Amino acid sequence: MKDKLLLTGVIGTLIAALCCFTPVLVILLGVVGLSALTGFLDYVLIPALVFFVLLTIYALVRRARTQKRNTNV
Repeated sequence: MKDKLLLTGVIGTLIAALCCFTPVLVILLGVVGLSALTGFLDYVLIPALVFFVLLTIYALVRRARTQKRNTNV
């Protein structure tokens, strides 16, 4: 797998976005019995979403630079 960093960024972004914008994680924590932790989800999910979006952007820029360098040679 050549673009492992890009794949990690995209999958992480999708999972973090799904948990941020839908009540999936709140329902899951309620079923498990950890609904007291739902107040702390914003402290974890928003930074995780930002991190994975930045990781995806970094991987795309790195891939574009590599492709540009390979076509110039």
